[in-house]
Amino acid sequence: MNKLIETNLNRQKMKKNIIYVLLLSITFFACKKNEMLPYIADDNVYLRYLDQNGNQDTTTLSYSFAFNPGLAQDTLWVPIVVTGPRVSHSRQFALTVVDSVTTAVKGTHYEALKPFYTLPADSGTVKIPLIIKNTDEALANKSVILGISTVKGGDFQANLPLVLRSKKVIFSNRLEKPGWWMYWAQLGEYGRIKHQLFLISSGTVDLVDLSKPDAYLQIPRSLYYIENFRVFLNDPAAWIAKNPGKDFVLTPKTDGSKDFDFYNTASPTKRYTLKYFSLVNAYFFVDENGKQIII
Repeated sequence: MNKLIETNLNRQKMKKNIIYVLLLSITFFACKKNEMLPYIADDNVYLRYLDQNGNQDTTTLSYSFAFNPGLAQDTLWVPIVVTGPRVSHSRQFALTVVDSVTTAVKGTHYEALKPFYTLPADSGTVKIPLIIKNTDEALANKSVILGISTVKGGDFQANLPLVLRSKKVIFSNRLEKPGWWMYWAQLGEYGRIKHQLFLISSGTVDLVDLSKPDAYLQIPRSLYYIENFRVFLNDPAAWIAKNPGKDFVLTPKTDGSKDFDFYNTASPTKRYTLKYFSLVNAYFFVDENGKQIII
């Protein structure tokens, strides 16, 4: 009886072992099969813009030359990422302007894109230059849009959703009233030209927002920038002499007046008027409404 029980137990044990062996064989075969599967999907490229949480950012990019008034043009670097394996040779991909959303004019607002761009060998990412221009005076009063997208061409397809392959850039040379302006009575009434001259002379893009809990720590810094602005307005010629590296000049207007143009040599079409007022025998910058800029 004991021998019969032992025999049955051995048989059950052998069955379990056989099942384990079969399962291990199937798993091993599946792993080997997966390892040998080739990559057969089409290679694509897309624009990899990430938000603060690391997710794909599909919002419109915004840019203003007003924060860099001496620039005649600037370069925005477009991040390109490949879907697919890296290879040991360079490859080409294509980028195009999306006419349906673009209001910017080629040559006036941006440099033409190249027919193809090169992805270096053994690389899955690359950044390409998108050059936008600040030579149109109308940008002081309006914004333009430039839409770009990767398309089929070279060594890559365009099978990914358009939202991943495209981006819109809106840019101008205009300023908007910052939230901190209202807290500094020394600056007086807001104006875009006054704001622009502040940026040129102060060396900063903002002052402290006095509504913040730790604002008192930045008050001396803000007063320093305001004083720099005051000195600049009172004697722009002296400011130019002390800051030759900023490439600003004063040149007499050619209209027979005693007025001057103030501008950066890199962007000569963007000019600010330094006007002579005979009643006080003094010069003042004037804003977009013809008013004297005084602080």
